[in-house]
Amino acid sequence: MPFRLLVAACAIALGLAATAAAGHRGDQTVLRARAVLPADTFAPGPPAGAFITPANGRTPPFPSQPVQGISAVLPAGHHSFWVMEDNGFGAKSNSSDFLLRVYRVKPHFERARGGPGTVDVGDFIQLRDPGHKIPWPIVNATGDRFLTGADFDIESFREACDGTLWFGDEFGPFLVHTSASGRVLEAPIPLPGVKSPDNPTLPPGEAPTLASSKGFEGMAISPDGRTLYPMLEGALIGDPDQSRRLISEFSLRTERYTGRQWAYRVDDPSNSIGDFTQLDKHRFLVIERDQNMGPAAALKKIYEVDLRRVDKDGFLVKRQVTDLLDIADPNQISLPGRPGDIGLGDPFSMPFVTIESVLPLGGDRLLVINDNNYPFSAGRNATRPDDTEFVILRTPEL
Repeated sequence: MPFRLLVAACAIALGLAATAAAGHRGDQTVLRARAVLPADTFAPGPPAGAFITPANGRTPPFPSQPVQGISAVLPAGHHSFWVMEDNGFGAKSNSSDFLLRVYRVKPHFERARGGPGTVDVGDFIQLRDPGHKIPWPIVNATGDRFLTGADFDIESFREACDGTLWFGDEFGPFLVHTSASGRVLEAPIPLPGVKSPDNPTLPPGEAPTLASSKGFEGMAISPDGRTLYPMLEGALIGDPDQSRRLISEFSLRTERYTGRQWAYRVDDPSNSIGDFTQLDKHRFLVIERDQNMGPAAALKKIYEVDLRRVDKDGFLVKRQVTDLLDIADPNQISLPGRPGDIGLGDPFSMPFVTIESVLPLGGDRLLVINDNNYPFSAGRNATRPDDTEFVILRTPEL
């Protein structure tokens, strides 16, 4: 059925009595609501995980498709959202049984006045290529040709004015264009001059220009729906400044790159981009993160950039909007926790290795969702695979 999308840490002990609400700075981000999708959430489909090893107490293969790896979010109306999974288990070699999908979810947030803090999982869009638009072999070569995490590593998606969907992929990196129901409409579109080692069109002997898993991570769309802005997660291999992350401009009218690019500088060359989304015609939000989780997590931040503002070195001027490791929770929404949980209470933090979805909700509110990398990541609790947490933040700096 086609769908139309609408455009560090402190340890806590068993029993965890809520600590006295601490005062917080006037510019500090405040937790307004939180809902948790359990790590062990599965949807109908074939078994998955046959090519991974046990982790965090979970032994694959799993009986059906895990709902995990959320890397992008769009509104779906009626207090629900569309959330997009990435390639599944983190690599091309181990994700051929993970189906690429977008799920409709409805969080029932816990707020200061109460609430269950749960998430319902509903229908999904299955990406597929029955028309053989993809010009190279894919895992499921017959029938509806359902796409898998060995075919593409999708990390972002947007809806165009005509209701079709555009996905940003890391393997190419490619832009993948589908109908509203997930059917591929044309051959994937490459970024000129850029290829990763996972690019199926990379000929033998040709050196890649981008490292694996460093392709399109975030992708914004202009408010008028005419332009995409895909952003690379990592630096080009030959770039003398490894802190540079390129943003390209792609015209949806001509379906071509315009040649315009902007440069974003990460705080450390080892940092990655988590998401890139639009605030208005000129202003955008960037999630920047380090590679650590749990007590070792040191940088998980959201910055604002304005495409009209570039510094003397040619980089976008960035302004911190929120520190995701330092969030006030005066109403103790995040409590209680489980034995071994960290980052709950006041202050609340998101000590996850990957936080890859941010959605402006109007005013100073943001929805932020972590990518839980099931079953591998254990940032909230060293003994348990991470859940997927949906949090609404009040961000005075926005």
